Amino acid sequence: MLDRFEIGVITSSHGLKGDVKVYPTTDDASRFYEIGEVLLESGRVLELEDVRFFKGRPIVKFRGLDRIEDVEALRGQSLYVTRENAAPLKEGEFYIGDLVGCRVFLEDGSLYGELKDILRTGANDVLEIVLADGSEKLIPMIPSCVPEVLPEEGRIVVRPMREI
Repeated sequence: MLDRFEIGVITSSHGLKGDVKVYPTTDDASRFYEIGEVLLESGRVLELEDVRFFKGRPIVKFRGLDRIEDVEALRGQSLYVTRENAAPLKEGEFYIGDLVGCRVFLEDGSLYGELKDILRTGANDVLEIVLADGSEKLIPMIPSCVPEVLPEEGRIVVRPMREI
């Protein structure tokens, strides 16, 4: 299981006083209001001093980074939160990062493939599974097609829909 989760990527500076524009990769960008600190890939901790939104995207000010020159090197870097600071899950919800790489089995126990990614479609999530022969299958993440998700065991059980 992952110990940290990506919540955004710094896209550019904003103004001259150290603010940055962030492309949110979290389901709920308003979470930036609640987050006290973030981690960079390097492990460097940055404390959020201010958050505001412009056209639906967060603009973040980090404590101690007060000039454009202080933040220019951060462009393109991902922002992470620790598992302890991640959004709490409701029953039946999972962090995508905990599922990617899980082995996928059919109901009869035979290995079907490995989970490559989860596609967010709006209607329902879709599992992107790589089969043993390298081909890929897409399976909607709905109870009739995905009866079991066991991230702690690294296991997902699927019931693929019949092809027409």
